[in-house]
Amino acid sequence: MATIEPYVTASGKRYRVRYRKPDRSQTDKRGFRTKRDAELFLASVEVSKARGEYVDPTMSRITIGELGGGWLASRTHLKPSSLRPVEIAWRLYVEPRWGRTPAHAVQHSDVQSWVSAMTTGDEKTGTTAKSATTVLRAYGVLAAILDAAVKDRRILSNPARGIDLPRKTGKRRVYLSHQQVHTLAEAAGKNGTLVEFLAYTGLRWGEATGLRVGDVDRKRRRVQVRENAVSVGGRIIVGTPKSHEARSVPFPPFLDEPMRSLTEGRDPTSILFGDGVSYVRTPDGRRGWFVSGLRKIQAADPHFPTITLHGLRHTAASLAISSGANVKAVQRMLGHASAAMTLDTYADLFDDDLDAVAVAMDYARSRAVVGK
Repeated sequence: MATIEPYVTASGKRYRVRYRKPDRSQTDKRGFRTKRDAELFLASVEVSKARGEYVDPTMSRITIGELGGGWLASRTHLKPSSLRPVEIAWRLYVEPRWGRTPAHAVQHSDVQSWVSAMTTGDEKTGTTAKSATTVLRAYGVLAAILDAAVKDRRILSNPARGIDLPRKTGKRRVYLSHQQVHTLAEAAGKNGTLVEFLAYTGLRWGEATGLRVGDVDRKRRRVQVRENAVSVGGRIIVGTPKSHEARSVPFPPFLDEPMRSLTEGRDPTSILFGDGVSYVRTPDGRRGWFVSGLRKIQAADPHFPTITLHGLRHTAASLAISSGANVKAVQRMLGHASAAMTLDTYADLFDDDLDAVAVAMDYARSRAVVGK
């Protein structure tokens, strides 16, 4: 049963409220100047208990820094390549600002100011403007930590929700033509087959470099994508593909001979590209073989598009769609979770299909309707 009792301090008479928490343990709160204040507090406690909204004050004193460590440790479902940017966001942006702040002291307006300062920069604090991706990732970490605090009944609601966030600006994708892919492959020298393979299968870099000789079915012209070899912090981490599911991806007949050279007489467990033992590392973005080859081409042809290795995946989608592949086939080739995702990602490539549909329908009608 709850009680309100007076006590005397050097500053005068005060009141203490003693009550039971939902777990039946007893606690108290001191320092009320009037009995009325104590009664109002007790009434609010009883109402919050009845509504299932009671938050233990001692639990809400935990800092974001303390919560963050546990939250990061719980991200075991993330692949290393996905976890690393989250850890960086925590270390560089979230912990320095919020690490010492108790969970109950985080205010909505303070979170908004923090997000705005990162977005536009702040001369007073010396904060430089960050990209929308960086801001959204840092904000997402803080919001997720506070979501966990709400679930643990440390705070009643998440003050980080409902924040005005920056929007990502869509990057213009570059799609190479068949001739441009051929030109780029020639400039890549010994890595030319890898360039063509990426541009005609749509595999991610880590999926392609993670292939083994035994994953190639030359009769069916298929590769079985089972592993993903990605560089994380300078180390190659091998795991499942991004979708967590293996998939079978076709390659075109013109790659028959290169695939024969890469597989014939080799151990099925050997890594397909490279020396067969070590995974091929992503080329340096400033001086690596891919950029060097691209620069040579552009020196002779300034209009040749600037493209990244990942851009070859987009090129594969473009070449497949322009060749008549339907969205479901492209989805399976790329390993997207759904056809809707493929449509959302490459909506610009399907725009031309609308015109083709109208022409095809007109042609079908002209053949079906006699006398027209």
